[in-house]
Amino acid sequence: MRFRTIDELESALRAADYLPDRGLATALFLGLALDKPVLLEGEAGVGKTEAAKALAASLDARLIRLQCYEGLDVSHAVYEWNYPRQLLHIRAAQEGSVSEEELFGPEFLIRRPLLEAIDTDEQVVLLIDEIDRADEEFEAYLLEILSDFQVTVPEIGTIQAEHAPRVVLTSNRAREVHDALKRRCLYHWIDYPTAQKEYEIVLAKVPQAPEQLAREVVAFVHRLRQADLTKVPGIAETLDWAAALLSLGARELAPELVDETLGVVLKYEEDIRQVRGEAVKSYLAETAAGR
Repeated sequence: MRFRTIDELESALRAADYLPDRGLATALFLGLALDKPVLLEGEAGVGKTEAAKALAASLDARLIRLQCYEGLDVSHAVYEWNYPRQLLHIRAAQEGSVSEEELFGPEFLIRRPLLEAIDTDEQVVLLIDEIDRADEEFEAYLLEILSDFQVTVPEIGTIQAEHAPRVVLTSNRAREVHDALKRRCLYHWIDYPTAQKEYEIVLAKVPQAPEQLAREVVAFVHRLRQADLTKVPGIAETLDWAAALLSLGARELAPELVDETLGVVLKYEEDIRQVRGEAVKSYLAETAAGR
């Protein structure tokens, strides 16, 4: 581990334009110190995936990402055989015999993210993104991977990591992750940032944004998070909105401008209808009064 203190890691993350709170920096530091996976949970858009990316940048390590989804299986997560290449090899060797060992050698193996993270000499951060979207069967298989960092390919044998990857798992809590997986991980819940912290994030990620516009965007988004919406905006929407307003030449929020750009920050028509018009004026007045 290259970081001797939490402060050093926090500074490196900030240098990668990621502003962690102390709890997150501590969890990531301990994950590195103890060689333990870190499970980050929180609402969509609070910066879980970005934390893994920033950690990889801080370590100068390669980021390998496995995006989970319902129905994810070994052939898409770990490995599969390159059948077209095997057929071409058979055709090319039609005049002679082709042994099974030739057809099922490492050169015909397609390495998916989990095997790629294990079978490499590089320093790697393995991001297992949205594990809560995967089936429980895959989650159970993942337990073996995280225990020994090895994969058994029947035709080849066991492939074990010479240097275990740093592992970050994320979950939006669409379903509860099994206790057995949680026990193998350090755990941290990422909440929405404070207004001041989110303002700093906007300035870091959209540095051309005027300070007044950045503050007004953050204040308005925080007010939206208090509303009864189908999906409240995350940090990613805040950044997208600030960048969109900047591209329109805006230097401060106005009701008409907010109405015209609500589709950047809200993703459901019902939410846009609820906010557009009088609600926008009310929210702007509230945020202006709270300055």
